[in-house]
Amino acid sequence: MNEKKCLECDAKITGREDKKFCSDYCRNAYNNKMNKDATNLMRNVNNKLRKNYRILTDFNPTGKVKVSKTKLLAKGFDFDYFTNLYRTKAGNVYHFLYDQGYLVLENDQYMIVKKD
Repeated sequence: MNEKKCLECDAKITGREDKKFCSDYCRNAYNNKMNKDATNLMRNVNNKLRKNYRILTDFNPTGKVKVSKTKLLAKGFDFDYFTNLYRTKAGNVYHFLYDQGYLVLENDQYMIVKKD
């Protein structure tokens, strides 16, 4: 019979034939290592995207609202971080963070919208 070893600690595995880990601890440790952000850069970018998203959702409970640039900056919004751009047929460019987006208006105003 072929002896299987734990993917995390190389201990001998007993039990089901398809078992990959010797314990829940090893399974969790292995998955945490595999799923962590690979570098500080990725972690920092993801944190900035999450923060920007939280700020937009806090300002936009109804799905569409105007907000000043000053208010966004006061909450710590970073305009350099967004997930995608959307250009309308009229030529307007929305910056999106997942399903929350903003459009630059006149007088340092921004229209925040939620994509359905």
